[in-house]
Amino acid sequence: MQEVALSLLVLLAGLPALDANDPEDKNSPFYYDWYSLRVGGLIFAGILCAMGIIVLMSGKCKCKFRQKPR
Repeated sequence: MQEVALSLLVLLAGLPALDANDPEDKNSPFYYDWYSLRVGGLIFAGILCAMGIIVLMSGKCKCKFRQKPR
């Protein structure tokens, strides 16, 4: 009985996912342009990485590793 209930649950949970992201329907509110999202994320990550390197190399952030513990 558990196998039947589990298979029914999986079937009912999987049916909406089959029709959720139709690549042909670009007017759908659930259609995402994954290529633009990926490129934008890579540009944003590159800018953050460059800013982090600039902050570390600027000398404003001084780490005090050589201090003796109190």
